[in-house]
Amino acid sequence: MAQPMALYLQDAHDLRDGLDYVRYAEKKGFEAVWQAESRLVRDAIVPMAAYAAVTERIKVGSGVINNWTRNIGLLAATFLTLDDLAPNRIICGIGAWWDPLARNVGIDRRKPLTAMRETVQIMRRLLNLERVTFHGEFIHVDGIELDVVHGRREPRNVPIYIGATGDQMMEMTGEIADGVVLNYCVPPEYNHKALEQLEKGLKKAGRKMEDLDRPQLIVCSVDHDHDRAIDTSRELLTQYLAQQPHIAKASGVSMDVVAEIQSILGWPATHEQIQKAKHLVPEELILKITASGTPEEARGKVAEYQRNGCTCPILYPVGGNYELLIDTFAAV
Repeated sequence: MAQPMALYLQDAHDLRDGLDYVRYAEKKGFEAVWQAESRLVRDAIVPMAAYAAVTERIKVGSGVINNWTRNIGLLAATFLTLDDLAPNRIICGIGAWWDPLARNVGIDRRKPLTAMRETVQIMRRLLNLERVTFHGEFIHVDGIELDVVHGRREPRNVPIYIGATGDQMMEMTGEIADGVVLNYCVPPEYNHKALEQLEKGLKKAGRKMEDLDRPQLIVCSVDHDHDRAIDTSRELLTQYLAQQPHIAKASGVSMDVVAEIQSILGWPATHEQIQKAKHLVPEELILKITASGTPEEARGKVAEYQRNGCTCPILYPVGGNYELLIDTFAAV
């Protein structure tokens, strides 16, 4: 049986083209599509609804939304609505967001563990169609429920996956979540420590590792020309290492290199700035933390992540040839 594969879509394509990519991925046997929501560019919910509407089988996940900017009632209602569109095919991927973006829009990410625990706990109860009263540190609700008058008055099967980075969030994910979205721009062996932390949390909840789904986002640049594939990944890493330093830290990149890239890139980074700074990202690093190269090389690297605990690669295409990437990893 073929290993499950998933597609990750962000903002590097026309939104309507994304519908074609998702339909093609479904046709080629992909298990899921995940829609990004990170920079202030494209929200996850609108594309997810579009993908759900034009497909029949493939699962549709948020990869990942944050737990700060949507009221808990609206968050639960949103995923109930998506489940109405594609019953039992929706995944809620949620993360603790990152600075400086959160800070720049007025969000104080204090006590991220407590905030995430409350979100997951109340979200799950609401999707179970319970009437909820809860007064925590972050969530305060009185006698609320999902007010389904027209439609399915039944608990919804919307699994909650946490996009965890830090050790404590990883441990808590093992304790409370249905799955973890393992980080990208990290070497395969990064997963060893992540699995240790997940195991601690799973033990607290009396669960085993096989009870927790572990998809992993993997930057994937596939081209029949090896050098062209590498250069495409180099541009992406230049931007991400500067703007999301928590990823740089997790990937073991020198903070000196990050600081030098940051000194060149503005916010948001321009194409010219990325071109000026990209020489600072060595090929050795690209090969270490992404699946970049020819189709055979990319398949080999993705297999390393699978051998190190990833249950379903979420392939992040860079370079624009989505069909080639899907064909490279097609199950049928």
